Amino acid sequence: MELELRHLRVLCAIADAGGVGRAAAALGYTQPAMSTQLRSSAGVELTAYGAQVVGRAREILALSDNLARLRPPRSSGATRRLRLGAINTPVVPTLLDVLREACPDLTVSVSSVYATGELIDLLEAGELDVALGCDYPGLPLRHSPKLDHRAIRTVPVFVATPADHPLAHRLEVSLADLSEDAWFVSADDGVGWPGAFYDACGAAGFRPAVTHEFHMLDQLQSMIAKGLGVAAVQPTMRPVGGVLVKPLAGDPLWQRHLLVWRRDSVEASAVEVVHHHAVRAHWQLLSQAPHFQKWVTRAYAPARPTNGAGKALPGTV
Repeated sequence: MELELRHLRVLCAIADAGGVGRAAAALGYTQPAMSTQLRSSAGVELTAYGAQVVGRAREILALSDNLARLRPPRSSGATRRLRLGAINTPVVPTLLDVLREACPDLTVSVSSVYATGELIDLLEAGELDVALGCDYPGLPLRHSPKLDHRAIRTVPVFVATPADHPLAHRLEVSLADLSEDAWFVSADDGVGWPGAFYDACGAAGFRPAVTHEFHMLDQLQSMIAKGLGVAAVQPTMRPVGGVLVKPLAGDPLWQRHLLVWRRDSVEASAVEVVHHHAVRAHWQLLSQAPHFQKWVTRAYAPARPTNGAGKALPGTV
């Protein structure tokens, strides 16, 4: 059952009035049929479960009433400006598009910056207002009290390989299986990369023998398609012809995408709007990535029944 606010109001009215008929009259309704789970055998008395439900219902209605009393601030005719910095993320075009529609009085200027560490420096210096950056498990983002940050989404890091790679037939590829490949590795981002990558390789028992420092996405994909190497990539990446994007077996690498802002120059309402639309834009991109959707399906697939010796039972796949 999908509860609506009107259902909660009826519930609270019955609890207050002590009877269905009196509650119906107070609300101007005909007497409705009520769930037996909210009644005792003596009539309309709250059970222990009913009391819990009514308590939560009152909290929700109070929040709803408070929201209803909020009014958008009167426009002074002035245009608000927001200086946004962003690492190499495909979220930016969608985010700017929706912000233009949702906040027509907000002018956003964008600065493309490779390293999250550099974004933090620009924010600390007051040269940016907000930024889209990232950090890694075990290496949380560090900054002064002048800044604040909030997670947008945490996702596994995937790998991009040539379409004719010997492991192209596999649904996922382990880091160890790529130990002989040349790797395109992006430069130091000031918050943990490529250290996190090399640590994962070390845990898999190798260090890449050949690496190229490269992060220009279009040229990178072209070089991967030509068979010149492989690269760790975001799961939102849209591969061009000749490139495959696959999950890494065991998910050895993760990345957390963040919204970071200056406390003294960005209103709380602006933070909420930008964060909300950044989350939605990121999820939209992930929902359009077949390789990510396959990973989600496998990650949440039920375990296959076995015969105790590790072999799947007949009739299971």
